[in-house]
Amino acid sequence: MSELFARERRAVAPGAVHLPDWLPAEEQRELLEQCRAWARPPAGLREVTTPGGGRMSVRQFGLGWHWFPYGYARTVVDGDGSPVKPMPDELAALGRRAVTAAYGEAPQETYDIALINYYDTDAHMGMHKDRDEKSTAPVVSLSLGDTCVFRFGNTETRTKPYTDVELRSGDLFVFGGESRFAYHGVPRTEPGTAPPGLGLSGRLNITLRVSGL
Repeated sequence: MSELFARERRAVAPGAVHLPDWLPAEEQRELLEQCRAWARPPAGLREVTTPGGGRMSVRQFGLGWHWFPYGYARTVVDGDGSPVKPMPDELAALGRRAVTAAYGEAPQETYDIALINYYDTDAHMGMHKDRDEKSTAPVVSLSLGDTCVFRFGNTETRTKPYTDVELRSGDLFVFGGESRFAYHGVPRTEPGTAPPGLGLSGRLNITLRVSGL
């Protein structure tokens, strides 16, 4: 997208940093192709059923550890039962790069979880906390494909105050410290806004975490 002025990095809240256009186009394409391979069965992309019987509109899969509502396992306990695929070294290194870019210093722990969400045209994510990990290391979020509205809130309530941030393909968002357990969600995506050369319809969100398990 052509811009009159470059989008600048922004501290959305203490410990929460948005770095626009962080991942170059070629790395976006490489990461997308890797995600397509990782998403294939076994232990591939799946629908998630909540404890109340509802289905999340976002489809997802995990690497390193398998997330299910609300915990982690080494097998896809709510799916095909297969062992989860290992956390790739390149994603652990990407997490380290991201935290260093956001905070100016490398993380103390090694990223061992990748939770990858796919948003089609109508998918969204309600306000929630990432609190199933035993570690308080920062969460790293990378966007590929369609632009979304990322709603970043506070640690006390799912309601206001919150800040809506536009996340485009290649954007990085890192949240840790005081904001590690802030509520956040994706109320909507903008269909058809992915970079033409990427070859993706919809949005992929690659979320890197430290399990502490």
